[in-house]
Amino acid sequence: MSQYLIRRIIFIIPVALIVCLMTFMIIHLIPGDPARVLLGEDATPQTVAALNKQLGLDQPLPTQFGLWFWQALHGNLGDSIQLQQPVIQAIVQRVPVTAELGLVSLLYSLAIAVPLGIYAATHRNTWIDWLVNVLSLLGTAIPGFVLGLLLILFFAVFIRIFPPGGYVPFSDDPLGNIRDLILPVIALGTGAVAGNMRQIRASMIEALGQDYVRTARAKGLPNRKVYYVHALRNAVLPVVTIVGLQVGSIIAGAFIIETIFLWPGVGQLAVNSILSKDYPVVQGVVLMAALSYMIANLLVDVSYVLFDPRIRFDKA
Repeated sequence: MSQYLIRRIIFIIPVALIVCLMTFMIIHLIPGDPARVLLGEDATPQTVAALNKQLGLDQPLPTQFGLWFWQALHGNLGDSIQLQQPVIQAIVQRVPVTAELGLVSLLYSLAIAVPLGIYAATHRNTWIDWLVNVLSLLGTAIPGFVLGLLLILFFAVFIRIFPPGGYVPFSDDPLGNIRDLILPVIALGTGAVAGNMRQIRASMIEALGQDYVRTARAKGLPNRKVYYVHALRNAVLPVVTIVGLQVGSIIAGAFIIETIFLWPGVGQLAVNSILSKDYPVVQGVVLMAALSYMIANLLVDVSYVLFDPRIRFDKA
């Protein structure tokens, strides 16, 4: 296990380099000048050139990227052009908000998908099974931002049960925090609910057809023990894999959902930075998202050992 972990951790560095290089190239293709955005349209060319020189934006692009990546390896992501503060500080201030939204969305998806997927698998060709399939198709087909706008229109404009947006920290107002959290979580996590339901249903159907399940039934074990002890433990591995992949989808979806619901998280920070061509912040956010995704998948791989002790990574 230790050798496997070391290999995976070393592998993170070249992947992060490729991600940062692609982000650097793409953001520099966006028309506009950060200095012009910061100074305004009335700024003189001399003032814009002086600010570009001060920010190091007058240097060749390979030099800019090399200097930035070298500093990033030493824990320095530079300073935000717009916010006038270190990029790490700007991201860290907003990470708890995005982490709360992402974690609750993931728990919401599992809390809905696991029982419905198991019930659909154990009651095949019933109306519950049909309903689960229909809901999974709808959840997959409707984009998160469309669902978010529909939720705002129905629950915030027509019925007025929930606010259309905004964020209150849990420490300041627990009830207000939960109220502000419901609509964004539904918008962000419904796609994951659909994917998890389909995967759990398929995995459980496959597990229920195995010989060890038939043996357990032949011994006279109750259905509940057969489903949740024997079948579910072996059916959960594909689901764990899907959950690891969904971390990336949740991080990407947070960019749009936070903008729609006015959540002051990392996603909204990234969108505002892209619009203002704040290169250091965009690169820092993408690097953080890539590292979060790779670490989440590493933890998923390690968790396989907990669900199936037969798995040994060091022998691979």
